[in-house]
Amino acid sequence: MSTPEDPNGERRYVLTLSCSDTTGIVARIAGFLADAGGWIVEAGYHSDPATGWFFTRQVVRADSLPFGLDELRGRFAEVAADLGDASWTVTDTGVAKRMVVLVSRELHCLHDLLGRVSLGELPVQLDAVIGNHEVAGEVVRAHGVPFHHVPFPDTDKAAAFAEVRKLVDEHDPDAVVLARFMQILPPELCDAWAGRAMNIHHSFLPSFVGAKPYHRAHARGVKLIGATCHYVTAELDAGPIVEQDVIRVDHGDSVEDMIRRGRDIERLVLARGLRWHLEDRVLVHGNRTVVFH
Repeated sequence: MSTPEDPNGERRYVLTLSCSDTTGIVARIAGFLADAGGWIVEAGYHSDPATGWFFTRQVVRADSLPFGLDELRGRFAEVAADLGDASWTVTDTGVAKRMVVLVSRELHCLHDLLGRVSLGELPVQLDAVIGNHEVAGEVVRAHGVPFHHVPFPDTDKAAAFAEVRKLVDEHDPDAVVLARFMQILPPELCDAWAGRAMNIHHSFLPSFVGAKPYHRAHARGVKLIGATCHYVTAELDAGPIVEQDVIRVDHGDSVEDMIRRGRDIERLVLARGLRWHLEDRVLVHGNRTVVFH
């Protein structure tokens, strides 16, 4: 599958690393790749003086190296060990990322994702869609994607979440996308899917967390509404933010106008945040992110 990093279908390895900042990190990584014959086609760096933390993302042509992914990981592990407290990954654009989407009754983000996947605009394989209402089933199946209906009765949500977890974990996805799922994940699922579960919230966080943000924005008389794509944590709508955007509104807009206009922002913000996640452009440190665009 071709990705934005390899427009001609060229296979590439993506290396990400974060660690305590010190002198010589860039030279150490660049020297390691150069000594192996690695052809770097993209490189991003960020040094955060507030935390003393360093972040990088490197993209290398796979055909420039005399060995494969496993050996690259093994050799780079020695480099990372020298850097002490490093957190790192090496991924292969030749291996498609996998995704499961969770939905409820609001289907605008799901429609957008289905269209982007079918057009090859997202570097991902959509393995399944899980909905707590049957309404999404027809459109999902029309795209050739398995759909699972898991009802969420008020009396036993624990059993419903257990079934959702079973269905999701069968695919071991790289991304679990809450596309207006409208259910709060229990802490154990937040932990199990940490760094993989992504939510689209229909407000410019940290403003108007929780339910009915457009209604509260209208009551407050705000002039900007927005959307936020963030990783899911046990604290409601407070996970590391990946992407945000806004649109201007005024006193003449009703709640329904805000909802309609906000849906456009939600679609775009979720698609952008998800793409960056799938391309290994997002590095998380604490409750903040570094995103290499």
